[in-house]
Amino acid sequence: MKRQLVAGLLASAALVASAAAQAASYKICNTTSCASESVFAWPWEVSTYSKTKFPIVLAHGMAGFSKIGPLDYWYGIPQELAKNGASVYVTQVASFHSSEARGEQLLSQVKMILAITGAPKVNLIGHSHGSHSIRYVAGVLPTRIASATAVGGPNGGSPVADVIQGATSIPGIGPIAEPILAGVVNGFFSLVDILSGQEFRQDALAGLASLSTSGSAAFTQRFPAGMPAASNRCAEGAYSVNGVRYFSWSGTGHLTNVLDPVDLPLGALGLVFPEANDGLVGRCSSHLGKVIRDNYFMNHLDEVNQIMGLTSIFETDPKSVFRAQANRLKNLGL
Repeated sequence: MKRQLVAGLLASAALVASAAAQAASYKICNTTSCASESVFAWPWEVSTYSKTKFPIVLAHGMAGFSKIGPLDYWYGIPQELAKNGASVYVTQVASFHSSEARGEQLLSQVKMILAITGAPKVNLIGHSHGSHSIRYVAGVLPTRIASATAVGGPNGGSPVADVIQGATSIPGIGPIAEPILAGVVNGFFSLVDILSGQEFRQDALAGLASLSTSGSAAFTQRFPAGMPAASNRCAEGAYSVNGVRYFSWSGTGHLTNVLDPVDLPLGALGLVFPEANDGLVGRCSSHLGKVIRDNYFMNHLDEVNQIMGLTSIFETDPKSVFRAQANRLKNLGL
């Protein structure tokens, strides 16, 4: 009798766990299709808090990818959004390339997602160089974009890119080092793309040029929507342009978790900035549209809950920031 009772309880528990595991999912897209990823969620974790009207499309930054085995660029974020009711699509473009090339690659996947879902619009969220990608798509396809949110986006350029560009111009050394460094970076991230199920041509030098101060300024001339006036980059930009709502948030932290191996390098890179920064992007440079907040105690990777959730215990969980943004979009009817 006891054995039957225990067996019954175990079976019931297995059914509950199975039902919970099927409660949510998100999609990982490549250039031709999107595959579903199941999300384990206990019944009490499932809600409609982040259930936006239109699908959410995530666009990664430089050196990014969608997912390689257990390593997710958006660590735990698609899962968190999905558990709270959002329809989430994770895209991938070239890890290194110009803003325009990456923007075209994202545009192609957005069109595919629109076709797959039948949705009239999507909400774009881009991290780092992904902010240029979403601005590109919103600029060329505004009637199909509900909102564009930049997370730690170098919208005004990055001094880090300026410094690296300057180093490759050093007489005698630069011309020799530049093609070698570019070749190594391009080769490595071609492998990263293949491992994540993609295959894009990499161009590290084009990517670097796009993120320089001058490169970003040129990009903004073509895609100015949501950007603050050049005379006051620390201000907010227009909240809505051509029917697209613009938002941004970023951090100014460096050493946020003693266990995170990238904190020290990001702290060192932050020294080249004349303003508060997250290690790769300056506070004012990150501004686009309505600024949710620009001083989270997060460094550049913390903003997407990397590395593997090693963020500050004294700051808001990055996943909560994304969840709240989805709720904000939901309340706006987006």
